Amino acid sequence: MAIEARVLIIGGGVTGTGVARDLALRGVPCLLLEKRDINAGASGGNHGLLHSGARYVASDMEAAVECREEGEILRRISPQCIEDTGGLFVAVQGDDEDYVADFPSLCTRSSIPSRKLDPAEVRELEPALSDRVIAAYAVEDAAVDPFMLSLDNLSHSLTLGGSVQRNARVTAVETEGGRIRRVRFVDGNSGAEHVVEPEIVVNAAGAWAGLVAEMAGAHIDLLYSSGCLLVTQDRISRRVVNRLRKASDADILVPGGTVSVLGTTSVTVDHPDHCRPTVEEADRIIEDARAMMPILETTRYIRAYSGVRPLVLSGDAGDARSVSRGFSLIDHARDGLDNFVTITGGKLTTYRLMAERTADMVCAKLGIDAPCRTRTEPVPASAMGMWTEPGRAPRNWVDRRAEDDLVLCECEMVSRSVVDAIIAELGDMRGRSMLKAIGMRSRVGKGPCQGGFCGLRITGHLYDQGHLSGDRGIAELKAFVERRWRGFSPILWGLPLMQADLQEALYCGMLDMELARPEYFESEDGE
Repeated sequence: MAIEARVLIIGGGVTGTGVARDLALRGVPCLLLEKRDINAGASGGNHGLLHSGARYVASDMEAAVECREEGEILRRISPQCIEDTGGLFVAVQGDDEDYVADFPSLCTRSSIPSRKLDPAEVRELEPALSDRVIAAYAVEDAAVDPFMLSLDNLSHSLTLGGSVQRNARVTAVETEGGRIRRVRFVDGNSGAEHVVEPEIVVNAAGAWAGLVAEMAGAHIDLLYSSGCLLVTQDRISRRVVNRLRKASDADILVPGGTVSVLGTTSVTVDHPDHCRPTVEEADRIIEDARAMMPILETTRYIRAYSGVRPLVLSGDAGDARSVSRGFSLIDHARDGLDNFVTITGGKLTTYRLMAERTADMVCAKLGIDAPCRTRTEPVPASAMGMWTEPGRAPRNWVDRRAEDDLVLCECEMVSRSVVDAIIAELGDMRGRSMLKAIGMRSRVGKGPCQGGFCGLRITGHLYDQGHLSGDRGIAELKAFVERRWRGFSPILWGLPLMQADLQEALYCGMLDMELARPEYFESEDGE
């Protein structure tokens, strides 16, 4: 029996969950399909930076203004997701002095607040900065938790009547008479095929949007720009620190809880699944960023990761750095499909605006006259997203722990009771890997051990509680460790290399993990 849905959203990143919430607030509950888990794409592979807009003042004034306006809105409606760190733009000896000189007037042109600081003052604010700083400006950047943001949006949409299906891979989009009639998807948990008969389909699949469009016989000219980022073991700065120059590699350092995130790069790949952090990118980031902060050459990095920016090509633009970071809302009536809309591109900072514009188009097609409410309606903090906050789990353990509430993740102090609360929230959508789902919804696996030790403890707990049986737990643990290995293999030297050898000895010597059955999982590349 086909599932009826007035609006079907494909893609569970921050844009898809934002569209789901926007439409739900207008009285239009949606079904959201996500082929893996929430924020599995670029929404979970970025700096976590709430742009002030200053980064775009020279290259894209429209994007700069959008970032400024949306940053102000998000601070009001989602304060629980934002650490208002403030930001700095700093230039060092050798940087383009004409760009430095133009920066304040460019900020003024876009009404973006900036305040000049002298080099001594800025080094007092951020002691890790180079003594070769020649100019600095304070701006209104902030750090944002993208996982909490998406989960809170999703949770709110569900309370308003929406529904979600994770691990749901779309396999076919059937058209008839100039409309999408049916969308087929496979439930990754059961293997069962389902059919949805929607009135409208919103393609919010991010870097995979072009592939979804192809299923419907439509075309989007996308360029896939992969960006690599590095996570430091400790927090390097109190504020977001940007290099004061034209957008380039390794020019943004964003604090996030107890760590900092350094990046990024821009490497064109031929498919969004072919996105991997590499040794070459990691070396290049550190080599370039040390001019801004010398400590970045010797600090310990605990992980590298990458995300794919879906950049919509237009005109002659062919280089990733020259393509606009703005978003594209496409009405596929241009392709002869009246009930098909794609939203792609853009930035984490502008997700709410992207959702608003998309919902406006959907409502117009449905003949619904309902205003957008997301500019003023707060996004409620949710139980679904609360455990991604750095420091919450340790505080909870200290304040409320029972005598038998053991800590399962020592790096981030995540206790057994927190893991159990996350499992309860997952309900019947445990996904193909419960361990991976727990990691996405908490700080598990994000500390210095990168899941090496806590992954083992939590898997044992899942067996004890009856959530796993047979070889499945070993297979889930293997997939979890391999995913984390992908992240720290590009940055292995010194102590981390010795730690990795120890982990390999433990897992292969004690568990014969290299022999674990692979049939529980499909390759990440194939997803």
